[in-house]
Amino acid sequence: MTAPEPLDDDACYRALCSHDARFDGRFFTAVTSTGIYCRPVCRVRTPRRENCRFFAHATQAEHAGFRPCLRCRPELAPLERHWSSTDATAILLQQATLWMDDPQHWLDETSSLGERLAQRLGVSDRHLRRVFEEGLGVSPLQYLLTRKLLTAKQLLADTDLPIGQIALASGFASVRRFNAAFVEHYRLNPTQLRRQSATGTPDPGQGTAVRLGYRPPYDLTATLVFFEQRQLQGLSFVDAPHARLGQTLRMPVGGHVLQGWWLAEFDESRCQVVLRVSDALRTALPQVIHRLRAALDLDADPAAINAVLHGAFPQGDGLRVPGALDGFELAVRAVLGQQITVAAARTLAQRVVDRFGEPIETPFDRLTRLFPTPQALAQAEGDALGQLGIVRQRQAAIVALARAVAEQGLVLNGSADVPSTIAALKALPGIGDWTAQYIAMRALRWPDAFPAGDVALHKAMAIQAVKHPVREAEALSQAWKPWRSYAVVRAWAAGRVNPPSESPS
Repeated sequence: MTAPEPLDDDACYRALCSHDARFDGRFFTAVTSTGIYCRPVCRVRTPRRENCRFFAHATQAEHAGFRPCLRCRPELAPLERHWSSTDATAILLQQATLWMDDPQHWLDETSSLGERLAQRLGVSDRHLRRVFEEGLGVSPLQYLLTRKLLTAKQLLADTDLPIGQIALASGFASVRRFNAAFVEHYRLNPTQLRRQSATGTPDPGQGTAVRLGYRPPYDLTATLVFFEQRQLQGLSFVDAPHARLGQTLRMPVGGHVLQGWWLAEFDESRCQVVLRVSDALRTALPQVIHRLRAALDLDADPAAINAVLHGAFPQGDGLRVPGALDGFELAVRAVLGQQITVAAARTLAQRVVDRFGEPIETPFDRLTRLFPTPQALAQAEGDALGQLGIVRQRQAAIVALARAVAEQGLVLNGSADVPSTIAALKALPGIGDWTAQYIAMRALRWPDAFPAGDVALHKAMAIQAVKHPVREAEALSQAWKPWRSYAVVRAWAAGRVNPPSESPS
């Protein structure tokens, strides 16, 4: 994430007047006469120009003393991400905010999050604070506190979770600290805010629903087709006519493992996704939200991406990079999909789920099984995998991958360190650069992943007949940085072929 460029206040005001969802999350409008800050899509009466201040991030607006609007709800806005592939300070800030945005990291009280983050990035606390002050104008703790408070605000508005559970789920060490922070920043206690923004009581057994915003354009048809071609019986389903998809999910949270289901339904008229999660996952709702936003690529900024890629791929402006809520599942399926078709890889993945997955009860007859745990596949050697039609090389790769996750703590999500994770993956038997890049693209959510050896990519780039296609692909792709993952998706779509080595995950 590079430091935000100075906002053009007049341009922001014109965008505010238009209520254009393309600008949602790219800036926030603070109104000096009310002390409230809003999203550009807010439908309240447009304030006078002289009463408006504009901020690139919600943290900046709250640091300046403004409170979030209860009507447009800034916590629903997609996050703003400015990617850089060259500037070291920008990359450091980008990695820091990505890590701090993951609610999973808020729950560890063994040491302060700032200390853990600085240690992970290999810098001092002082240098990390300097990077935040120069890049965002706030400290790391101020950035983190806004993320926690907005998360709590959404849970208060959309769920009936007890205040104590919301405090803990939002990363506060105690209800007392939570109440104090809420009153200090929002001048309302949590109970008062819940009373003002209550949306009703959830239907028993039907889970808890929250809304998540995204910026258009979003090629919903392409996203649904992608997941539909890869759905597994009992594990996931896609209901394209109703723009819905769902899956079972296992999540480790705070030393416990939760099991449940999620269902996402697109509301295109509002540029929102309605996420519904099972009661068993309600206490981990912030983590599920974070994972689903990544899986459906809801925080992508089409304007920034298209500024680089539109010339080469004019028909792909709404395409997203599909991800996964379970990075281990995606990685296993990437291994299974090496050098075979999507349909063949899906058949193998179905056999793995049927053999090693666990049953689960849900309200949906199409969601009945969980994907196997890393521990289960780490022990699935020899005939156990061979009997499913998986060749010996893939068997070794799956077992090694499962052991790396279960025993060595290999992390496969958007907060992982990309270079070291790619290196760790390629060090495993049977995992080469293509598979590692594919996992980076979809599980690690790295926008600049590039499987340079992909045959279908060579065909789409018209370089399959050259002497060194991998080298040529790398050279041509430099113009697409830092959005090469999106370029790959667009190249595959423009080529009208399924990559023969693409995984079904």
